Amino acid sequence: MLAFLKKWNFLFVFFLARSRTVGELLAPTSPFDKKCGRENWTVAFAPDGSYFAWSQGHRIVKLVPWSQCLNNFLLHGTKNVANSISTRLPRQNSDSGQKNKPCEHIIDCGDIVWSLAFGSSVPEKQSRCVNIEWHRFKFGQDQLLLATGLNNGRIKIWDVYTGKLLLNLMDHTEVVRDLTFAPDGSLILVSASRDKTLRVWDLKDDGNMMKVLRGHQNWVYGCAFSPDSSILCSVGASKAVFLWDMDKYSMIRKLEGHHNDVVACEFSPDGALLATASYDTRVYVWDPHIGVILMEFGHLFPPPTPIFAGGANDRWVRSVSFSHDGLHIASLADDKMVRFWRIDEEYPVQVAPLNNGLCCTFSTDGSVLAAGTQDGSVYFWATPRQVSSLQHLCRMAIRRVMPTSQVKNLPIPSKVVEFLCYQI
Repeated sequence: MLAFLKKWNFLFVFFLARSRTVGELLAPTSPFDKKCGRENWTVAFAPDGSYFAWSQGHRIVKLVPWSQCLNNFLLHGTKNVANSISTRLPRQNSDSGQKNKPCEHIIDCGDIVWSLAFGSSVPEKQSRCVNIEWHRFKFGQDQLLLATGLNNGRIKIWDVYTGKLLLNLMDHTEVVRDLTFAPDGSLILVSASRDKTLRVWDLKDDGNMMKVLRGHQNWVYGCAFSPDSSILCSVGASKAVFLWDMDKYSMIRKLEGHHNDVVACEFSPDGALLATASYDTRVYVWDPHIGVILMEFGHLFPPPTPIFAGGANDRWVRSVSFSHDGLHIASLADDKMVRFWRIDEEYPVQVAPLNNGLCCTFSTDGSVLAAGTQDGSVYFWATPRQVSSLQHLCRMAIRRVMPTSQVKNLPIPSKVVEFLCYQI
């Protein structure tokens, strides 16, 4: 019976539409004694789409202008060796009023890199720190930072345009597993660590640690801000999903429903939905405002019962990412497959093969999905594309400013309320 189910799963995936490969960045070949430590645990796109960053393993992070990367794919085919000699372009003087021209950088972080995050400053956003009279760094309007979380618990902050180290944050006692910047441009950074804590840093206050969020009883695997920066989601080596109020730095609620460790989370672009990935072979899509599961995307048929959901199966979901159109979700699992889902359909709309995948994320415009692997390489696929309906665009516009409780109080037909709440 088990053999039949595995064969059914294989045939089902085989007949799905395949995503088109855009390109790949292959990590440099390592000697035999350095085969371990090459894992690419995280990949990231800059908020403005100017840069792409990933960890090649062995302390090295590579920053590549995304437009240059795409041009190389078009000119030389899909393959691009990541240790090729880069053309160094000088940074233009910011006083000239011209935008900095992106150039490639190779950064040695000094230890194994587990997490990456881009942060962009917005001058009109006030810092949340108390003492704002003096700072070592004056962040301008074009400031773009890269935060790297390391194996030794340190967080290093780099200037993306120059590749120079700006700050070295030291407070975690274990691996920094994930990093996320507040989307509002305040340069508030949150780190998730194996020391069971989340820490909140204010980079406009020279990296001052503002708050420690405690509640996880085990390792914290991931964290993500809501689009308006008011809510933080964190997940870890437990079955619960934690939601935090980032104005009061207090826990809002726990979302319970997974049957194994929850390893990744991400909000939809309008903040109305939250996707979480777990080792229980499932991706859940929640309404974070009321704590209800709206959709379930299973990676094993039939889904395992709770008692077997933590078993040594080959469908552990490693990563999940929300597309910027608010309609598609990508998931990466141990069954050597990347899946693209629509939030209103039960089965994947496209799949792509990938061996030993660890992480995935959509590009800024949502047209490309990048996925990192255990050997330090990155693979790119074209994502499912379609024109969003006017109804969906209106729904996203409303949900950006209205939580579920307010939507349900609107004097409109019940079917419209259900649509706005993603219940149909």
